[in-house]
Amino acid sequence: WRDEAIREVVPEYGEGWKNKIVIRGGMDGQINRYELVVEDPRGQRQQVRLPLKPYLQIVAATNFKQRIRKTLEYCWADRLNYAVLGTPNRLEYDQGFFVKHGDGAADIKPIAHLYKSQVYALARHMQLPDAICNSTPTTDTYSLAQGQDEFYFALPYEQMDVAVFALNNNWPAEKLASELSMTVEQAGWVYADIERKRKTTRYLHAAPVLLDEIRLG
Repeated sequence: WRDEAIREVVPEYGEGWKNKIVIRGGMDGQINRYELVVEDPRGQRQQVRLPLKPYLQIVAATNFKQRIRKTLEYCWADRLNYAVLGTPNRLEYDQGFFVKHGDGAADIKPIAHLYKSQVYALARHMQLPDAICNSTPTTDTYSLAQGQDEFYFALPYEQMDVAVFALNNNWPAEKLASELSMTVEQAGWVYADIERKRKTTRYLHAAPVLLDEIRLG
């Protein structure tokens, strides 16, 4: 049904084609919107704006992958009497870049307080393989290569870390603009985008709603 949604906007999409979705608007002071990128078997690409219905269907299909992966983790944790560790770092946790009951599900989230830059620094300190230390953050979801910045964040993670830190520490837009070599107006747009994502993804952090108070013990 993912491909069915893609064909609503690109009817010729079929076997051998690749796809991804990309975000637009955050760095232009506009409301975020998503566009679909498809590549045919000859390597020719098209990029079209995604209406709401096919967008939601594509996201539901790709989120399913994250939830199946987490189901397998909990299956093995139950078999071995282990706890499940979560992978979101501070940037992803803050901005709601995780799937509820997917990669957001965990018993322990050991790096949720670390910015993504700090996670890479920790990997180097632990002398992990270069393939890990130098890997490009990706959604690991779509058939076309896709960075997290083009899918969700307004900026590359190194700059997003600075921007979230700056907002949390009340830096004026002028200071952020100087730090990231952008205009003050762009810095204001980045701050607005961070706040907007915090607001729209707050439900991901919420516990289930109970219709009445339940006292335990």
